[in-house]
Amino acid sequence: MRSLILENRIVISPMCQYAATNGCPGDWHLMHLGQFAISGAGLLIIEMTNVEARGRISLHCMGLYNQDNETALARVVDFCRQQSNTKIGIQLAHAGRKASTLPPWQGRKPLHQNKGGWQTVSASAIANSGQSPLPTALTEIEIVQIIDAFAAAARRAQRIGIDAIELHGAHGYLLHQFLSPLSNHRKDDYGGSLQNRMRFPLEVFAAVRAAWPDDKPLGMRVSAIDWVEGGLTIEDTIEFGHELARLGCDWIDVSSGGLTADEEITVGPGYQVPFAEQIKKQTGLTVIAIGMITGPHQAEAIIANGQSDLVALARGMLYDPRWTWHAATELGVDIDYPVRYQRCKPLSQK
Repeated sequence: MRSLILENRIVISPMCQYAATNGCPGDWHLMHLGQFAISGAGLLIIEMTNVEARGRISLHCMGLYNQDNETALARVVDFCRQQSNTKIGIQLAHAGRKASTLPPWQGRKPLHQNKGGWQTVSASAIANSGQSPLPTALTEIEIVQIIDAFAAAARRAQRIGIDAIELHGAHGYLLHQFLSPLSNHRKDDYGGSLQNRMRFPLEVFAAVRAAWPDDKPLGMRVSAIDWVEGGLTIEDTIEFGHELARLGCDWIDVSSGGLTADEEITVGPGYQVPFAEQIKKQTGLTVIAIGMITGPHQAEAIIANGQSDLVALARGMLYDPRWTWHAATELGVDIDYPVRYQRCKPLSQK
């Protein structure tokens, strides 16, 4: 992808850790990302990192909106670079109306303003759920400010030495909130038709592409469908993909859902792969397939059958940070191990 060459087609998905302080990663991230840096995966994408403080899901989510954030993240990235040559990406985002909540192990309940919470924003003043506070609809001036914040975060990522950026346009976060007719009831040029609803995410993409070096790739994660009647359809997402391609998008990371509590998802092994396959065929874009991809032979078949260009794992990597090593052994492929761990390499691979 552009000048970026990956050793294999295995991607470690961004995974929120809820372990940051004022947006800054700390020692937990040295351990968490360090173990994946030596995992043998082709690309490690750092967790959802927010472009402004009010864009954080919780008080403990990462950000890249000030110098302290940049310095703290540079420390972690430098540490990972010392351990391996794994390519490192970052996912830039804004949670919108899904911000200001408690961590998942505390039920994701809204964080009240008297306990450190803040006023959330969205495309329209529509709450995320029955228990969520009402967000304020962004003004056009605020929209421009957020676009600028995405571009500023990209420049910080470049100074840190990040190899690739993924914009988070899925899972009910702000870019998705503009895309979906369920959460976007605006009457201006940012609402109504699909062309209008795509406008803000596309403007964000264009601004980041302009701020990001031309030789480095930029992708987008999408929710292919909302799993709710009247929500985003695969046809909408394919049209969005065509627009992204025209702007120089290097990949689409294909997920689904996450916008409302009403969604009815049919879950099973590789359940989102058909969406990735359809988007790949219709747009010609490089695609990443995610969602209940757990076994090496399953992952290999997805690539070999042309359904996706890369596969990404999250929970599977948490369960087995050596997944790539084990996959190589099972598929009969020889890969490099870190020099300090080479003694554990199976005899068949020595």
